[in-house]
Amino acid sequence: MAEPASTRPAPVVTDDSAVFWDAAAAGRLIAQRCGSCGRLRHPPRPMCPQCHSLDIDVVELAGTGTIYSYAILHHPQNPAFEYPVLAALVDLDEGIRVVSNLTDVDKGDIRIGMRVEVHFADAGNGSKVPLFRPVDPATVS
Repeated sequence: MAEPASTRPAPVVTDDSAVFWDAAAAGRLIAQRCGSCGRLRHPPRPMCPQCHSLDIDVVELAGTGTIYSYAILHHPQNPAFEYPVLAALVDLDEGIRVVSNLTDVDKGDIRIGMRVEVHFADAGNGSKVPLFRPVDPATVS
């Protein structure tokens, strides 16, 4: 008998992060932008860390960036993930950094500065999580 496919756990949604996870469920990557000073921020939070404004806009991101750092995680193992987990800090082209997982790449081929693009994986309960994969060199202009 085959083992069931591994799934990702659904995200923990808060009042501050709901807009981010709603967009992810629709296959869109977004970030908050301060309505006063214009600074982009992630993760979502109620106040701008720069000017302390509570005025929030939401902007759609291109979903492309470069790997700033990464780690290949083997332990502790959680049955909700396939191992090794390829964890990465991704510097998005818009200037913010996100934590995510890398997919569609051999762990030996990961490089700092590698161009990546977002895609979304099902996480149960109708939710999706943003993941990153290498940009196909044939599509880079």
